[in-house]
Amino acid sequence: MKPPPARTPLQVDVMREGRDWAPTAADIRAWASAALGRRAAGAELAVRVVAPAESRRLNARYRGRAKPTNVLSFPLPALPVAAPEARRAPRPLGDLVICARVVREEARQQRKTIKAHWAHLVIHGALHLLGYDHERDAEARRMERREVAVLKRFGIANPYRSV
Repeated sequence: MKPPPARTPLQVDVMREGRDWAPTAADIRAWASAALGRRAAGAELAVRVVAPAESRRLNARYRGRAKPTNVLSFPLPALPVAAPEARRAPRPLGDLVICARVVREEARQQRKTIKAHWAHLVIHGALHLLGYDHERDAEARRMERREVAVLKRFGIANPYRSV
């Protein structure tokens, strides 16, 4: 019996709306892969870079907050285990929706580079797709520890420390 084929790296599909700066798909893939760890292998992630109006619409619809936000995460439910021949297809994890303008404004207000803030939000959103949350203090500490550790690999400072 031959071994199952090796899983492919994380596949990231980036769709852009608007003219605000956004990092390359390669940067987004690197940050998300680092956050997802071994769960990135054979997985697929969709990232939509949106304008404030779309972010506001989605945030109002799914979170009841009528204002644009930096990142929204939409995890997909776990699919049943596929037959070995179907395992070569990417396993969808979910979608991240990131408002480039909000990210830019927050980076300026927080006195950090826009690229570092993008990295943080991609990592943060990817962790939400894995079930990490920050509704309770213990969960928030666990999620923040993971974010800080992943950001450190990219030479990015702890975003939760005051400047």
